[in-house]
Amino acid sequence: MAKKDTMNALLSRDISEKSAMLLLTKYNTLKSIGDAGVSELVQLGLEESEAATIISKIGKSSSRSSSGRAKAAVEEVQVVPMELISNPHTYTGDEERLLAIMKRENVKLPLKVVMDIAARIRNNNLSDEICTKLITVAHRMFISHSMDPNESAGIMAAQSIGEPGTQMNMRTFHYAGVANINVTQGLPRLIEIVDARRVPSTPSMDIPLVGIAAEDENVARRVSYEIEMTTLLNVAEVETDITNMRLIINPDTRKMDDRGVKIDDIVERLNKVRILRGLVEVRDFDILVTSDEPSYKKLQQIYDAVKNAKIKGIDGITRAVLSKEGSSWKIVTEGSNLKEVLKVAGVDASRTMTNSILEVADVLGIEAARNSIIHEAYGTLSEAGLNVDIRHIMLVADLMTNDGYVKAIGRHGISGRKSSVLARAAFEITAPHLLHAAMNGEVDHLEGVAENIIVGQPVTLGTGAVNLIYTPKEKGDKE
Repeated sequence: MAKKDTMNALLSRDISEKSAMLLLTKYNTLKSIGDAGVSELVQLGLEESEAATIISKIGKSSSRSSSGRAKAAVEEVQVVPMELISNPHTYTGDEERLLAIMKRENVKLPLKVVMDIAARIRNNNLSDEICTKLITVAHRMFISHSMDPNESAGIMAAQSIGEPGTQMNMRTFHYAGVANINVTQGLPRLIEIVDARRVPSTPSMDIPLVGIAAEDENVARRVSYEIEMTTLLNVAEVETDITNMRLIINPDTRKMDDRGVKIDDIVERLNKVRILRGLVEVRDFDILVTSDEPSYKKLQQIYDAVKNAKIKGIDGITRAVLSKEGSSWKIVTEGSNLKEVLKVAGVDASRTMTNSILEVADVLGIEAARNSIIHEAYGTLSEAGLNVDIRHIMLVADLMTNDGYVKAIGRHGISGRKSSVLARAAFEITAPHLLHAAMNGEVDHLEGVAENIIVGQPVTLGTGAVNLIYTPKEKGDKE
C-alpha cells in the first residue's frame, strides 16, 4: 500500500494527522503498524495511551472484516438442499402386455411408440397374435425410418430446411378472419426463429378462452379489455386551456362503460404518474389537471404524460381482437406479455400461445421453448406450402436449446462456437477467426464436414468414417 493510501486509512480511523505523519516515518502499511505493538510506537515518540488506542483502531477493521468473512462462510455452508422430485411412469395393462411381447420377440422400440400403440388398442380386446403383429410391423417401420450409422444428420437437416426455404416468399399476412392484426411469415419469420430474436418484428399472442367467456361474446369482449392496454385517449378527450394553464379531460361515458372504466379509476391512475401527482382534481363531469408553474414547457410535459397514461390492461398488448374458432371465442393480440396474460380470469392458460420464443423460455422453461421453436418453424414452413419432415426441425430445436438456454444459429451462437477453426472461418468473418486462432495456437483436428472439404480430403462420415486395414500374408503362412 502506498504511503498516501496508508495516510487516508489512518485518518479514516480517527487518528490525528500529526500521529499519522509520525507513524509513516517508519511504517508503510497498516499491517506493519499493527505488528509493531505498543512498545515500538512509544519508542517512536507517541504516548503509551495513544499508541494503545492506535493499535486497537487498526485492529478493529481487520477483526470486523474477518468476522464478516466468517459469517459469510457460515451462511454459505447453511444451504438448504433441493428437494428431489420423482415422478416415475406407471405402466398400464396394455403397455405391460406389449412390453412382454417385445421381450419375447427380442424387439426394441422406444417407450413413446409402445405407449402410443397401447393408447390406440385400449378397450379393443385384441388377441396376442394381433398384438405380436402390431409390434413386429412397428419395429420394421421404426428400423426403416432410422438413420444409418455415421450418417450426417446435421447436413441432412440443413439441406431439408434450406432448400425449401429458397422457395419461400417474403411477406406479412393478416390473421384469417381478424382485421388489422399483422403477423410476419415466410423467410423473415424463419430467420427470426433461428436467430433467437429477443423480440419478434410482429409479436402476437393466440389466447383461447374457457367457461362463459368462450361462449358469450360480451364476456369475451370484457376479457379482451382486461388484456388490451387502455390509454386515456381510448376513453376520453383532452383539451388544452392555455389561458388558465391547465388540461381539461372530457371522459366519454359510452367508451368507459364498454371498457369497464370509472372516473375514479382515471383519477387514481393519473395521480400515480410522478409529474401529475397532486395536480389532478374532479369538477362536475370533467377532470382538470392544472400546471403548478406558469410554463408552456411544463404544460406540454403534462399533456404528454396525460395522453400516454395507462388506465388499465397489460403492458405490451396494444390490441386485443376477438376471433371465433369453431363454436368458441378466442383473442388474438398485437404485442405479447405471456406472464401477465396467464393471470387473467377466463383465459385458457394451458393453450395460450405466443410467437416470442425467448418469452416462452423465460416464463415456462427451456422444454417449452424447444416445443415453441418446433411449432413456430413447422407452422411457418407449412403456411408457405412446404412439406418438411418435422424431425429435421426437431434436430435444430434440440441444438438450439440443449445447453439450457436458447442459442441462435449464427456467428453469435452455434456456428460461432464450433471447436473447428476452419469451420468457424468458413461461415463468417474469416480473417478475424484465423488471426485469433493463430494468436492462441489453436489446433484443428479436422473432424467435421467443412474443414475436411477445405483441405481437400474425404469427410469422416458414412464410408469415410471407417478405416480398413489389410495385413498381407507372408510367404509360407498357412491359409
